[in-house]
Amino acid sequence: MPRPRYSTDLTDTQWKLVAPILAQEHSETHWNREHSLREILNALFYRLRTGCQWRNLPHDLPPWSTVQGYHRRWRRTGLLDRLHASLREQVRLQEEKEPQPSAGSLDSQTVKSTEKGGSLARLPSMEPRGSKGASGSSW
Repeated sequence: MPRPRYSTDLTDTQWKLVAPILAQEHSETHWNREHSLREILNALFYRLRTGCQWRNLPHDLPPWSTVQGYHRRWRRTGLLDRLHASLREQVRLQEEKEPQPSAGSLDSQTVKSTEKGGSLARLPSMEPRGSKGASGSSW
């Protein structure tokens, strides 16, 4: 009996997009896998969306240690980056754009400065000579 579907689970269409990339990565390894790669991804997406701890993954998903192991391996080998790049390219091609973005932008409003938003605290080497500073003692 299949488990109930989570809102974070891959649809069949989404799975068809990522399955070839995963198959390429796992063509020679993990031939006797207990859990499908789709379920591993479903568990990763569940954790990403909910922010739960590894050990708090629902019990109807693969064991947390298995999911964490795949996550660590895929980050180390760059698979997650390749998945992201491939999906980004597919979306851009669907929108009749070049596969690779040609520009980017940063929003300075989201860059965090100091807590109070003022200038950085002065370092001792920045104090004028002979200054006692705010506390009345010299550096």
